[in-house]
Order: sequence, then structure tokens, then C-alpha cells
Amino acid sequence: MVRRNDERRAALVDGAIEVLAREGARGLTFRAVDSEAGVPVGTASNYFANRDELFTQAGARVYERLQPDDDTIPPGRDRAAYAQIMRELVGRIAAFRTGYLALLELRLEATRRPELREVLTVRVRADVDANVSYHLASGLPGDATAVKLLILTLNWLIVEQLTLPDVFSEEERDELIAAAVERIVATE
Repeated sequence: MVRRNDERRAALVDGAIEVLAREGARGLTFRAVDSEAGVPVGTASNYFANRDELFTQAGARVYERLQPDDDTIPPGRDRAAYAQIMRELVGRIAAFRTGYLALLELRLEATRRPELREVLTVRVRADVDANVSYHLASGLPGDATAVKLLILTLNWLIVEQLTLPDVFSEEERDELIAAAVERIVATE
């Protein structure tokens, strides 16, 4: 029975992500989540104490789903290999469009909900620190500042890709990623 409850909880949180991406934070209601998840009305309220819990669970689930399948590093340890890793990252995020859009909604909602802002701040800071640690251990060129600058740069490129997909072609996107790595990451 526990397994079924975990599956239903995951379905509800995934439903919340879809609702957030489509309707925004104001559209995130228990009834909307129940409908999206295809469960009886009232189910979400049995799993989550309030909307704040639903917001934070949705944010955590997006990060969980955006994790790479494995943490292998390409054979090269140069900027070309680094650019390839960044292309894969942008592609993975673009493939989970609703997840990233839901995160944007959560960030906007965090400006009005101090508890959500605190949760997201801790989560995003941990994500930045994990990326820096991974990078420094990988042997790829560049330092912690380069990683942070690439995070900031690529986040906006992803926003463009997901909200205004015709601004840059896929080829331009790949060229911009390569140029960002080339210009931001110093050679050792």
C-alpha cells in the first residue's frame, strides 16, 4: 500500500508542475491538481496540508526530474567538452519545458511567499554549490566563478528557448553555448 501512496503522491506533484506551467501559481488549486492527475476530487488535500506544501513539493520534484541519468564526464577535459556538457544540460532542461516553466512560476510566487523564497533559496544555493563542486572535481577548465557565470548565462538562454522559441534557432543556441564557454571559461 505504501508504494501506491508514493506513486499517487508523485502523480499529484507532477500534476502540480503541469498546472503551474500552464496556469501559473494562481491556478494551482487542489481541484486543478486532482483533475490534472486524474484522481478523485479531494485527493490532493489528503496528501498536502496546504498550497505552500504543494508549491515546495513541486519545486523539489522539478529538480529531481532534471537530474542527469548519470554523472559521467566526457573523455575530454577542455572547453569543447565543457561546451558539450552545457549543450546536454540545456537540451535536458528544454525537453522538460513544463518543469522549467513551473520553476519560473515558483520563483515569481516566492517574491510573495517568504516561506517559499526560503525553500527555493536553500535549494538553488545547494544546486549552485553542487555544480561548482562537480565542476572542480571533474578536471574541466575554469573556476567556481566561471561555473556561476555559465549558470546565469544559460538560465536566460533557456528562458528564451522556452518562452520565445523562435528568437534563436537550435544552431544559434548551440553556437551561443559554445561562445559562452569560450569567453567565460579561462584556459589553465
